[in-house]
Amino acid sequence: MSPRCRSILLQLFLFSSFLSIRLEAEATGSVFFIDSATHKYFRARSPEDAAEKNKMLLPEVGATVSVLLGLPPPAMLSAAASSKLNNLLKPNPFDRPRAAFVIEVRGVQDSDQLLESDLLSGAQRKAVFSGEMANIQLQDDKVSVVFVDESVSLNSDPFTDEEIHSFASLMGGTYAYDGVKVLAGKLTIPLGENVNISLSLSKKAERDFTASLISLVRNIKRAIEMHEDLSQSIIKPAELVKGSFDVMKALQENYKTDGAAEQGAKLLLAVLAKMYNSLQAAYDGQIVGIIFFNNDATTDALVNVVINSQPSARVLEEENAPSAADVEKLLVRRTLAWLTGLILLISTLLGIYFLFNMPLTKDTLLYSNIKLD
Repeated sequence: MSPRCRSILLQLFLFSSFLSIRLEAEATGSVFFIDSATHKYFRARSPEDAAEKNKMLLPEVGATVSVLLGLPPPAMLSAAASSKLNNLLKPNPFDRPRAAFVIEVRGVQDSDQLLESDLLSGAQRKAVFSGEMANIQLQDDKVSVVFVDESVSLNSDPFTDEEIHSFASLMGGTYAYDGVKVLAGKLTIPLGENVNISLSLSKKAERDFTASLISLVRNIKRAIEMHEDLSQSIIKPAELVKGSFDVMKALQENYKTDGAAEQGAKLLLAVLAKMYNSLQAAYDGQIVGIIFFNNDATTDALVNVVINSQPSARVLEEENAPSAADVEKLLVRRTLAWLTGLILLISTLLGIYFLFNMPLTKDTLLYSNIKLD
């Protein structure tokens, strides 16, 4: 082999290696697809699945959510992306949940300890790579969207110690009141066998984190109430419950360790598991969950909702205004149609008139015995 050929092959090898390293470096996070407890909407994952099937781009995640809601995927979806969706979803297009619970968690990586949670243990995990945003394409008259990511502070919203105690009871924990100040007690919630997490509400970071959790529970309960109202309507739209959670950054900045953020993520997953079970019961199992972990807490939300408005008939008529020649043709056709109809109506009335005024005598032609040879 000539030195020139060797040089070209070496350059190609280095370039391909650089591309593969760059693709690995651009990994944005992970997405988990959580199936219904009573009905399977995702294909069963096989151990023989190739590594490429466990990777997705952000637009492919958005297209998956749109299909789960019973909507067609974006028209610009590539053949490779369509193949990934076919490998993930059940093939029957008439068997979709038409309801999805989509949560984006920023600033947390899916460690092995998080994967042991009840919510993610049976889910399908896909590595997500950066690119365009995960736009969920919706139609305004076919999908009801409820956002559950309104983060409310305990200082601005009238939360009480009783509400925090109710949240602790929901999670199987306890709340110890402070004898002097309100909203300054200690919240303890179990996360497993002999594993508890304690939050002191006298500390701002832990108080804001608790406020976000309680706000998340509040908003999901509000989404369940809206679903009950929609279930009574004649036309039932698809439903999307979407939210984001980004207070992990405050825990990391205040405690400077990954352990605090990881403990907070465990508690968040425990809350999401509890609320996902409530959603499953309210929707009779016709809902799936999509949990997206964004490694970078400094970026904006990568899962975006795009609502496409359908143009009205009047707008279409104005856009397709007929020309003068078309107007003349239409006038001639309508005139001929009216004249033809008028002639037929007059003929029908005359026939009825003569029919009722016929003489009651035998018709000589009908009753004659003339034989034609």
